[in-house]
Amino acid sequence: MRMPTREGVIEAAEKVAAILPPTPLLPVRIGNTRCWVKAETLQPVGAFKIRGAWHRLSALSEEEKARGVVAVSSGNHAQGVAWAAARLGIKAAIVMPRDAPRVKLQATHALGAEIVLYERPGEDRDEVAARLIAERGGTLVHAFGDPWVIEGQGSAGIEITQQLGRQPSQILACCGGGGLAAGLALACPDSAIVPVEPEGWDMVGQAMAAGEIVQVADDAPKTICDALQPPATKPVNLSILKDRAEPGVTVDDDEVRAAQRFAFSNLHLVVEPGGAAALAAALAGKVPLDADTVIMLTGGNTDAESFAAMLASTG
Repeated sequence: MRMPTREGVIEAAEKVAAILPPTPLLPVRIGNTRCWVKAETLQPVGAFKIRGAWHRLSALSEEEKARGVVAVSSGNHAQGVAWAAARLGIKAAIVMPRDAPRVKLQATHALGAEIVLYERPGEDRDEVAARLIAERGGTLVHAFGDPWVIEGQGSAGIEITQQLGRQPSQILACCGGGGLAAGLALACPDSAIVPVEPEGWDMVGQAMAAGEIVQVADDAPKTICDALQPPATKPVNLSILKDRAEPGVTVDDDEVRAAQRFAFSNLHLVVEPGGAAALAAALAGKVPLDADTVIMLTGGNTDAESFAAMLASTG
């Protein structure tokens, strides 16, 4: 399998810069520390996933483009792949959970992708995707285990370095399967990478602690972070992160909601639960901050009703 490289991340950053403006790096004060947030919520699809999708699909051969692509996603990767596929004239089928937020299902459909639903829990999404590819052909565009996708996500780290004028001391990254964290580790070799995961769904953290892939527990708790619920990370992500990141930073639903409210009140940004996990860890004091800390706000795709209810809540 091709391994992602820093050179690939730099190439991905150049490709992304050719079609998209950089997302803002905004100052934020948390306690007594003034640090930074990277507002990936302002991408055309509302999430950083557009980066990896564009790098992957634009790297396909003409023959591969003609066969189409298949992806698996709870919504943000789905939209990134659908957006890139539409721009490049590629057919895209996206395997999505039936309980994905309605706004993500609707947005993916509006971008022209075919949606194939599966039951979560109950069905293995990777098996559903494998059956589709066996029946139809096409290239799998994995949400976090694809080397091009990892490089594409890392393009955010190249932007951050350009905007700061230096590599940050540390980057707090919302973490599902570890594609963003791995890409940032390649992009910013001098920066500490801090993956932040929902409680009970810290499959990257558990894998780093164990030194091997760990499957999510059958009785894993429910989480409002729908974008951060992979059953396990992949070997490629673990191989990059094992010597570059510290495991063990998790957040609960109340901390995530507090971060969403903070982002809305202080940054005037709508952030979905999974996109607020890194900010939640910072606000909860789970990671020491300094002036060169960058916090990733990774997605803003949330239903208006649930977001309004969250803002109205107090605890």
